[in-house]
Amino acid sequence: MLLKKNEEYVVEIIDNGFKGEGIAKIENFTIFVDGAIKGEKIKIKILKVTSSHAFGKIIEIIKKSENRIEEDCSTYKKCGGCELRHIDYETTINMKKYSVENTLKKTLSRKDIEVNEVIKMDNPYFYRNKLQYPIGVDDNNNPVMGVYAQRSHKIIETNECRIQNKLCQNIAKDIFKFIKENNIKVYNEKTLTGSIRHIIVRIGIKTNEVLVTLVTNERKIEKEDLLVKYITEKYKEIKTIAKNINSKNTNVILGNKTEIIFGDGYIEDYIGKFKFKISPRSFYQVNPVQTEKLYSKAVEYASLTGEETIFDLYCGIGTIGIFASDNVKKIYGIETIKEAIDDAKENAKINAVNNSEFFVGDVEKVLPEFIKERNITADVIFIDPPRKGCDNTALETILNIEPKKIVYVSCNPASLARDLKTLEEKYKIEKLAICDMFPFTHHVECVTSLKLK
Repeated sequence: MLLKKNEEYVVEIIDNGFKGEGIAKIENFTIFVDGAIKGEKIKIKILKVTSSHAFGKIIEIIKKSENRIEEDCSTYKKCGGCELRHIDYETTINMKKYSVENTLKKTLSRKDIEVNEVIKMDNPYFYRNKLQYPIGVDDNNNPVMGVYAQRSHKIIETNECRIQNKLCQNIAKDIFKFIKENNIKVYNEKTLTGSIRHIIVRIGIKTNEVLVTLVTNERKIEKEDLLVKYITEKYKEIKTIAKNINSKNTNVILGNKTEIIFGDGYIEDYIGKFKFKISPRSFYQVNPVQTEKLYSKAVEYASLTGEETIFDLYCGIGTIGIFASDNVKKIYGIETIKEAIDDAKENAKINAVNNSEFFVGDVEKVLPEFIKERNITADVIFIDPPRKGCDNTALETILNIEPKKIVYVSCNPASLARDLKTLEEKYKIEKLAICDMFPFTHHVECVTSLKLK
């Protein structure tokens, strides 16, 4: 049977994919359907057909899953930010657990791997501490702010986002209101003209301090002083406003130059008892409530005695190393972003963590040089890389120095599986936990402990 574009079919959803999409089959030909749930019977319209699979759109739900819930967001289907918003929260947890296990089993030689612990969120709403709203123009050349439509740069206006902090949303709305009322030019992606292109609002969940970053195409923002005065008088929580200049035609949000136009240039927040300084370019987990649980699990998995030397690779602003500092002898952190290392050193000083040193540079370059020059090895290594995972050189160096334990924190099960396959050469996977850092999305954070064989 040859499927045809625009034709309608009735199918049963036999599974869900790793992004939550429903999976159906017609005569063993796979069809992916966004928004469908395993167990449902639906009528679909075929949108696209390739040689190996097709994509369909729900026309009618004939038999509804008991795990389907009433949608509480009018824009989630368009923005694609919360692919699982139509599914009961407990069910999304089970889907993530299954997805992680399935991904690892496909790659690793060990096929009995399973998730040992699931760290759920008690209240999975309004949890993000960092809002990033693009600003542009609509088809009528009027200013618009909101979220990008799925797989495009069309901006969808949103009244309320159920995963963003409420105060951050209110601040962004009022900044945009000022921009419109004062006819400040916003960025036009087609003509590459105009000024403000993004509003970024970050909040310290435990301190309630707010940092606003205005990303602009031009060095000077019209009525900049009035805007700062207006928004800081209305919101006393705002401790810093930064202006980031990005004049490149790029998908990257931040440019290389940042100017502080109000405040000290940073805010502070706590993870556990530790205080962290957060500047405009700092990496800081977007869900601090779950971050504390995640880091606690990582430290638990490391089985520290207080006598260990640890390497904190891809350390960011030093969060994991500092969080573990009471339980170790010495911490060495490495991170590629200079501003993050500056913050890490400052964070160590703020928290009187005197057993730490932080170094800037690419892990794959700095780690081998560091070991050779200093003749230092590690008892335990914490790894928390970007989505792409570890560089091969870094993995080879880790295998050469043979730490007793590795604790690998990952936001991408696919790159985690690839790296664990390399580490399997000398290490046994002991425990695996998943932490729901990003409720109602397909994303999940994993923490894995490995022990030298």
